[in-house]
Amino acid sequence: MMHKAAILRPAQSWTVRAVTRVMDVFSKQSDAYLVTLTLQGNRDAYGALVRRHQTSAYNTARRIVVDSADALDVTQDAFVRAYDALASFDRARPFAPWLHTIVTNLALNFVQRKRPAQSLDAELDTHDASANPEVRALATEQQQRVRAALLQLPPAWRAVVELRHFQELSYQEISDALNIPVSDVKSHLFRARQKLKSIFEQGE
Repeated sequence: MMHKAAILRPAQSWTVRAVTRVMDVFSKQSDAYLVTLTLQGNRDAYGALVRRHQTSAYNTARRIVVDSADALDVTQDAFVRAYDALASFDRARPFAPWLHTIVTNLALNFVQRKRPAQSLDAELDTHDASANPEVRALATEQQQRVRAALLQLPPAWRAVVELRHFQELSYQEISDALNIPVSDVKSHLFRARQKLKSIFEQGE
């Protein structure tokens, strides 16, 4: 089993230049190839997968558990779980949806154990350095509205919205990921959309 800290730590004896060169090589490889290298014992290849997907994985966790520190813990746990289960991953399928189902399930388990915080962190998940201050201010306000609205949904609804609208999974893929019938997926999604519509209309 891989420890949390190990997935991001390069070999201690490497020079910065050598590490950068290896990262550049890995950055050009497909997820499936990096998975193959990882299964062959190359942990640096898995580090490249982590760097490639850590921001989107964190954003997925954040939309469900809300608190930034809790989302980071969930994300780290997800990468450890993914590493341990990597041999079961079908390399003919995309890596990101498989990873995000792990993140989502861990996030749901977390919120079932602990009530989500009732406050939101105002920082943006991503920053567009090219945007002018007015555009960035509007983007910040919009993201805060979305976060606040998602926070008012039950965790199961938030998970379905995350997987359908942010990760673009099919109904069947969501059903498989959350181990619920497709009919429940559609029901959760319909009710979540209605609730979000009501929340946004009240905020206008």
